[in-house]
Amino acid sequence: MSLADLLEPLQRPLFTLLDTPVSWTEVLGFGSGALCVWLVARQHIANWPIGIANNVLFILLFTQAGLYADAALQVVFITLAVYGWWTWTHGGGPGSDALPVRRTTRTEWTWLLAAGVVATFTLTLLLDRATDSTVPFWDALTTALSLMATYGQCRKRLESWWLWISADVVYVPLYAYKELYLTALLYAGFMALCVNGLRSWSRDLAAADRRSPMEVTAV
Repeated sequence: MSLADLLEPLQRPLFTLLDTPVSWTEVLGFGSGALCVWLVARQHIANWPIGIANNVLFILLFTQAGLYADAALQVVFITLAVYGWWTWTHGGGPGSDALPVRRTTRTEWTWLLAAGVVATFTLTLLLDRATDSTVPFWDALTTALSLMATYGQCRKRLESWWLWISADVVYVPLYAYKELYLTALLYAGFMALCVNGLRSWSRDLAAADRRSPMEVTAV
């Protein structure tokens, strides 16, 4: 039995939404994606394996929809998930295994923005010339924003939530345009979860900032 035969059941329509068939792949991607973001907002380590499962499902979904940059992005996400899984459990520094929430430094912003611009430009040209993508710029832009946000998530940088929100603002109409209506709905939900995550991480950072002067005084 070939790989295509094994994956075929996941590609079968489960129901119809707005006259468009919705596959098992899209439904499972919806559920695992929402669970992953909910776990990230709560800084729960289980977000990483759930996220990897979500990435595999989205590779199938985006390839079928012709969103090739987004499909390739999932492979990078899997690699970053392994890195993020490790940093969340071992990146706390001396005396602590847990990685604390931090703000993105000016140096990090500089190279993140530079990398984002280069990635968007390069991917746009690649998708326009080497694929049949009908949305090369928007596919490239969301890919770049998502990579920037994932780096921040791996390092527990607070501003990673703003990058995710920016990506989701583009993702929702993009997926609706590609008739991935359930996925568009999922990313609209992601925006709400990202706002919740931003608030949760902000509270943790504020609490850590309040503790720091107290610790210095105690010393």
